[in-house]
Amino acid sequence: MAIESKCGGPAVSVRGLGKVFTAGTVLRWIMKRPPARGGTRALENVSFDLGAGEALAVLGQNGAGKTTLLDILSALLLPTSGAASVCGHDVVGEPQAVRQMVGCCPWAGDTFYPRLTCSQNLSFFALLHDLTPAQARARIGELLDILKIESIASKPVQQCSEGIKQRLGLARALLADPPVLLLDEPTKSLDPLFQAEIRRWLREEIVGRRGKTVILATHNLEEAESVCDRVAILDRGRLRAIGTPAEVRREARAGDLTGVLRWAAAEAAD
Repeated sequence: MAIESKCGGPAVSVRGLGKVFTAGTVLRWIMKRPPARGGTRALENVSFDLGAGEALAVLGQNGAGKTTLLDILSALLLPTSGAASVCGHDVVGEPQAVRQMVGCCPWAGDTFYPRLTCSQNLSFFALLHDLTPAQARARIGELLDILKIESIASKPVQQCSEGIKQRLGLARALLADPPVLLLDEPTKSLDPLFQAEIRRWLREEIVGRRGKTVILATHNLEEAESVCDRVAILDRGRLRAIGTPAEVRREARAGDLTGVLRWAAAEAAD
């Protein structure tokens, strides 16, 4: 049975979300000036809701807008238009509350302090989440064990492989036991057997038993179908389809998700 969610309504709500990258975007926001014309459009009019205990895979080619979507939902990036909320907290108006609701696992492995050990890095981030020393030790020990990196806990991050850094990123995302997880290619650089183990753990334990809401950006179609209830197809910043894998295959008249991605690219080109 899933743990009761910390979110009263939809875990994630996105309405008409858009993002355009232009020179001086941050300065214009600080000075409350309107966006400049032109620029690179990363997201355009994206809308969806995600309930507590649901898992959504976001699929698309490089540059489709997957990482931009996750960055906005984690209150790391401001949208240009539209609105988004996490557990009822607006990403623009309540960024600190949003950050308390989400755990993020970015795909890049260089988001840790390289000279600190794995354990020291996690202890630092646990402190930022206001965990007591006792809570931090217990939580870090549990996650190191689950992710099978307890043997390298005292090793500096700069000496770790990309696969170990990826596991460490998963541990950091789960430190504060957040209700929403935003995972950007979480199994990248992991060996095939451990990839399968992580997928099973996400599906059965994180979503199934603990009732977490997961948004998983991935290029791995097998991962999308094995972990997630629904898939969202992004192409050139636009949401082309969303639903169960079977539903989006029917909409695209495709035999598999690869065919759905080809259909989305063709729709975008028209």
